[in-house]
Amino acid sequence: MVAVWAEPPLHESPLRVSRWPIAKIPRSRERWPGGEGDTDQVAIDAAQHGLPPHAAVELDPGDHAAVEAARAQRSGGLRGRQLWASLLVGGGFLAVALPFAFLHPSARAPTLLTAAALVAAYALAYRVEFEFALGLVVPTQLVLVPMLFLLPLGLVPLAVAAVIVLANLVEQAEGRIRLDFLFNRLAAAWHVLGPVLVLAAAGEQDPTIAHWPLYLLALGAQFALEFASTSVRLALSRGLRPAALVKMMWPTWLVDSVLAPLGLLAALAAVAEPAAFLLVLPLAVLLRTFSRDRRGRIDAALELSNAYRGTAFLLGDVVEADDAYTGSHSRDVVALVLGVADQLGLDARDRRDAEFVALLHDVGKIRIPAEIINKPAALTPDERAVIEQHTLEGERMLVQVGGVLGGVGRLVRSCHEHVDGRGYPDGLVGEEIPLVARIVCCCDAFSAMTTDRPYRGARSPEEALAELRRCAGTQFDQSVVEALAKTL
Repeated sequence: MVAVWAEPPLHESPLRVSRWPIAKIPRSRERWPGGEGDTDQVAIDAAQHGLPPHAAVELDPGDHAAVEAARAQRSGGLRGRQLWASLLVGGGFLAVALPFAFLHPSARAPTLLTAAALVAAYALAYRVEFEFALGLVVPTQLVLVPMLFLLPLGLVPLAVAAVIVLANLVEQAEGRIRLDFLFNRLAAAWHVLGPVLVLAAAGEQDPTIAHWPLYLLALGAQFALEFASTSVRLALSRGLRPAALVKMMWPTWLVDSVLAPLGLLAALAAVAEPAAFLLVLPLAVLLRTFSRDRRGRIDAALELSNAYRGTAFLLGDVVEADDAYTGSHSRDVVALVLGVADQLGLDARDRRDAEFVALLHDVGKIRIPAEIINKPAALTPDERAVIEQHTLEGERMLVQVGGVLGGVGRLVRSCHEHVDGRGYPDGLVGEEIPLVARIVCCCDAFSAMTTDRPYRGARSPEEALAELRRCAGTQFDQSVVEALAKTL
């Protein structure tokens, strides 16, 4: 298995980036993400948006940024510490593989046709790329295992390196990657040396089921060297600790563990007939079809996700154009909400929802008369009743957009609920209020208190925080208040 790891992306506040592409999202009235019918609605949105049917798979928001960062790195090349780390680790692989090829004796003498067929089969498997959040998983294990038993062990690492070089030259000619990314791919080839060294130490032998403990040890050595080389490269380029890599690498290990026995069966058959290893090629072709379909799904999901994000920012701009204070206030709330979300450890999906809700929590105010929004004096009971409709208006507008933003609308509805049940519009109590809404409610109040308004001056952050703490347990969630305090 060759797994090419991209640099893990960091969270980035939307306040520090330019607008995403704006696109039209169709109207719908389906349930929000996580509820019944969401998958069907994403499919409907995709079809009406002019995307293929396989856009029905919604990309996890955390994977969205990671996939785009990985693609950008492959096409944009390596720079600075990333380049030097890849040169060091990739060059180290060649520095070990070259002398091992000359120093390790072997009695194996495959025909030139067999050797060429193995290399060609490995190249085919290498071109089957399953994309996921932080890199590519390539099912080369199907061919690597037969190579370990049919080629001289000393030549296996060089054969793999040759395939990597040639394949990357082809991709560079196609404009898919920059040539300097070749060293990143070579740095990912260290895994080959694990089983080569274990089998070489045991002596080159024909495969047999009786030696399964040895093969299990070889597979473990493969995983260990892959983990070690990736740890070194990412530690040098990003300072990433090895413990953080397990979550990144388990898909590779899972796929290798499944494919290794199939490769071993092909190797066993090749003892009597060397060409028998070619029986794995139909599976490689099938996997290539699946990988292309997966890439198409990811492309469509990214496009649809960007369309949702673009629509959210467009609505934010509409709010700001209607009332400058409301627009700038919403952007201030976004920064506070994302800080609290990180403090509370929200997952990527909830963090995305929190960002959109913070940006759009006041979108319904564009349907409230300006003389009420900007009134310099206290509101009358009738005016208060009108302005309290803005959460319902906001929900109605966003549900009409549909998809992800339909779910955001239902959260916007609850942004003025109080934990003691005295909020509006539904009088929800405690954890009946969605956590995202509780976060936005607290951050919204802090931003409002620390901003000048026509009817009062701004409070200091210390005074505003003291007021939040005084109202914790009645108006605000106490854990949210303390998380906000830690971000200030």
